[in-house]
Amino acid sequence: MSDVLAFQGVSVVRGKTRLLDDISWEVEEGERWVILGPNGAGKTTLLQLAAARMHPTSGTVRILGDKLGAVDVFEVRPRVGLASAAMADRIPDGEIVGNVVVTAAYGIVGRWNEHYDTQDYVRAMELLLALGAEHLADRRYGTLSEGERKRVQIARALMTDPELMLLDEPAAGLDLGGREDLVARLGELASDVRAPALVLVTHHVEEIPKGFTDALLLRGGKVVAAGPLEVTLTPENLSATFDLPLVIERHGHRWSARSADLGGTPVVADSS
Repeated sequence: MSDVLAFQGVSVVRGKTRLLDDISWEVEEGERWVILGPNGAGKTTLLQLAAARMHPTSGTVRILGDKLGAVDVFEVRPRVGLASAAMADRIPDGEIVGNVVVTAAYGIVGRWNEHYDTQDYVRAMELLLALGAEHLADRRYGTLSEGERKRVQIARALMTDPELMLLDEPAAGLDLGGREDLVARLGELASDVRAPALVLVTHHVEEIPKGFTDALLLRGGKVVAAGPLEVTLTPENLSATFDLPLVIERHGHRWSARSADLGGTPVVADSS
């Protein structure tokens, strides 16, 4: 397998604040990574680098074999699917959902005078169908619920058939039913061998979909642990990441975490 992402000694500094501190990390083809950490851990900054929307202060970032700073980012970005709050905020409320998805083919937000082939519309509808949102195709984006918007955003991010897919807190703001529906659909995507390498950012282990393979734990811009889920997602690592004694449990292909009882020792309880 070849590297989809390769970070070597990467730091990002803004003023006196070090957002990322000496990060080394690799993502290979076929891998599905979750990035976990508290607010301010550097998760979104890391994703912005991976999406070629930011450059490091120091260190080297390679995306799909190309080095940031030595390649035209406008050639890299179409190869990377990104679903994030910042991207969502750019979508006009009055845009028709079908157009929200299909315009990704041109890398634009909002329909103008560009021409799309029948194949483009077919692919947009197939993606909406896969995410349970095909019935929304003729609705205006501004009329959708938060859960419906998240599914449309992911369909849009997949429109260009990216080689790397980045999901920044896709379940944020969803109720329990909406979260579980989305996590299940992301699990189906992760299980598809044709799907791109996936990187998902979240605060919650409960939002890790089935089929994800690896975890990167961040705190204060530094790596706490990285590697296969079964090895990395331990009470010790999670407690260090969130600075709180935690118990972590596995339920089949899903995980949950809670505060450890005072005086107790966090343990892994596998109820698969």
